[in-house]
Amino acid sequence: MSKSKSSSDNYLKSPDLLPIKYENRNIGMLGFGVIWVGMAIVLAAFAIGAGGIINLSMPMLILATLVGSVLIGIFMVIIGDIGVEHGLSFPVYMRAPFGTIGTHLPSFARAFTASCWFGINTYFGAAAINGILNILIGFDNWFVCFIVFAGLQLLNVSLGIKSIERFADFAAPIIIFISIWMYLQLSAEAKEQGKAVWSWVEAPQTGFEQFTAFMVIATAIMGFWATLAADMPTLSRHFKAPKYERNWFKRNKTQLLGSLIVQPVFNTLMVVIGAVCYMATGSGDPINALQQAAGGFVLVMLLSMIVLAQWSTNTSANVIPAATIFSNIGGPKVPFWVGVVIAGIVGTVVQPWSLFDILNSVLLVIGGILSSIVGILFADYYLLRKRRVNVKELYEINGQYRYLKGVNLAGLIAWIIGGLIANIWPAYSSLIGFFVGAAIYFVLAKFWWFKKYPQAEIVNPSDEDYLGITTGRSWTIDVEAEPISVPSTVSTE
Repeated sequence: MSKSKSSSDNYLKSPDLLPIKYENRNIGMLGFGVIWVGMAIVLAAFAIGAGGIINLSMPMLILATLVGSVLIGIFMVIIGDIGVEHGLSFPVYMRAPFGTIGTHLPSFARAFTASCWFGINTYFGAAAINGILNILIGFDNWFVCFIVFAGLQLLNVSLGIKSIERFADFAAPIIIFISIWMYLQLSAEAKEQGKAVWSWVEAPQTGFEQFTAFMVIATAIMGFWATLAADMPTLSRHFKAPKYERNWFKRNKTQLLGSLIVQPVFNTLMVVIGAVCYMATGSGDPINALQQAAGGFVLVMLLSMIVLAQWSTNTSANVIPAATIFSNIGGPKVPFWVGVVIAGIVGTVVQPWSLFDILNSVLLVIGGILSSIVGILFADYYLLRKRRVNVKELYEINGQYRYLKGVNLAGLIAWIIGGLIANIWPAYSSLIGFFVGAAIYFVLAKFWWFKKYPQAEIVNPSDEDYLGITTGRSWTIDVEAEPISVPSTVSTE
């Protein structure tokens, strides 16, 4: 009998990691915009606003937030084209600049960070749920609320991307309305204390110190969203896009609305509310602020907004990317829903309730590490491959992207050096990480690594062979059993 090798033996071909076909992409501009409303309204942004208003006036704080938001939004759209063009998720495309095995280290850094964010946001939501139950029935156990809230979110994600979009449709208008109410209520509280919202600063800075404070806020915003910028393809592969469209802007119009308009607007709204929260209560903790500013039914409604906001953010920005990466690392034995569970476990074990106080400092470090990955992806996809990808080889164990025992040393070296250099100047870490990572990778890959390991799409830059939706192609990966040839000298009986 002839021997055969089943597709399950190829861990690169997990069903959850295969390219999304054109006909299965179901999120349009409005849908992504609504998802962004839920993602951007996240309580960790309160901490950035509360920290920023200590040294910057409200207009300067808003400007710094907008600068950081637009810059990271540009990174998101640029990298998101990988998902739009080829239907690929972040961990799968990472096999190109890092290798089929090397992808796991930087991908895990992203998944671990996303899981920590899941835990932090779940803690905020659980505290709000606990406050609601305390008002209504006298229940007081935030940890039980944490476990239940985490379970509900993980179940929501396990039901798929359409379930997440439906939840965002429900939550977004409520979140917008209550966010505006929060701003009005807290700013009124600040005015009663004699603090002019648009001019008050606790410890104003001037000159270079003020510029540094400005950049810390902008970079913290970038660090906050650097996780999503790196693996935007995991979301964008579900976006509707026109076939045969060579205009980059038209092809990515779904992304442009969400990441460059909705995200900066609502990100800034959250930072502003965090700032007035600090003015009114001396704390960046929104739950504490709301409990001081309101009571009864009004407080229940405001706390409900916090629950919805954390839920909406976690499902799209944290659990989906983390679960996809864990599934990539584990192969077919770790389907997407198991990756979801792993993300939940990690997000709980790190004890997120102890992370909030050091959030801004952590964001600067994360920004440098992850923006270095964004720079490498940019150099690999745009500068070297010119958007052409030998997609089928991404799923082959001994294919083009195996490199040296599964590792692309150019990618790993660029990531390590980029991350280290970025964190020498933490106030600028996200920008430094991007440019240093991109530059080092480009030089190492073009003049060293790809000389040793030629890349088909670079050697033969054929649009018809290596572009996706631009040429009307939906990539299909063969997962059927493939016969293994048997030498003629070996008996097959």
